[in-house]
Amino acid sequence: MLLTSSLLAIALQVGPNPSAIPATDGHAELRDRPRRQSEADALANPESAWLAECLEQLSEDASRAHTMAQIQRNSVSGDARVLANHCLGLAATELGRWAEAVQAFSDARDEIPETDPRARARFATMSGNAHLAGGDAASAALSFQLAKMDAQQAASATLEAIASVDLARALVSMNAPDDALSALDDATRLAPSDPEGWLLKATLLRRLERLDEAQTAIERAGELAPMDVQVGLEAGVIAVLSGRDDAARESWQSVVEIQPGSLAAQIAQDYLTQLGEPTPLPEETS
Repeated sequence: MLLTSSLLAIALQVGPNPSAIPATDGHAELRDRPRRQSEADALANPESAWLAECLEQLSEDASRAHTMAQIQRNSVSGDARVLANHCLGLAATELGRWAEAVQAFSDARDEIPETDPRARARFATMSGNAHLAGGDAASAALSFQLAKMDAQQAASATLEAIASVDLARALVSMNAPDDALSALDDATRLAPSDPEGWLLKATLLRRLERLDEAQTAIERAGELAPMDVQVGLEAGVIAVLSGRDDAARESWQSVVEIQPGSLAAQIAQDYLTQLGEPTPLPEETS
């Protein structure tokens, strides 16, 4: 049994939306998962039509989608069962039923043949995020390591980088910052153009009080995502801890200007208030 590429594209459109390593004290960096495909994009076959219906139901009534997916999973096999477990995992995620989400995503991975490691990697990552959301960081780490192995078998640097970032989040929760930093080193090596890895690396280095390295990482994140307010917030924190108050003010002010009225802007304004006005230079005497 092997999922067709089109069905796979539909099946992997969406996953749990986990919290990442907090970018600064008081706010969290969120990983954006790919958006759900619309029903119109689904292929004209029973399996994709069922999935489109389940995903549509999920957006309206997660409990009903959960029941629908359970019934489907128990009555089908092959590709259809993978898709049913996928929707079941998403519904369980919406309902906060993390153990069920873990089981559904894990079952989906196990039902995909080893000849399709890319799909297996994606479902292992989803399972890990459900573990992490449920507070089981150790099991999450195991799932993310499994996802990394699947991604390596698929020769997908992108999927391996995603799993590495998520593994770092789990390791931080396990109070293993050095191992987490190693995972983020992998992520930035595998996906050097993804600002998230650099942002989280800067955050972790800052927490480890390795401010020079944190500055290098946040500068790279800023080059890749100059309008990202999370980068601006973290850049300001690193700057103020390094004794560069003016640079911190500039970073936080940019956040206020980029996203006025947002939570990030409120946090930046709080930081600016705490920092206070710059001390004026003494006047020169003639």
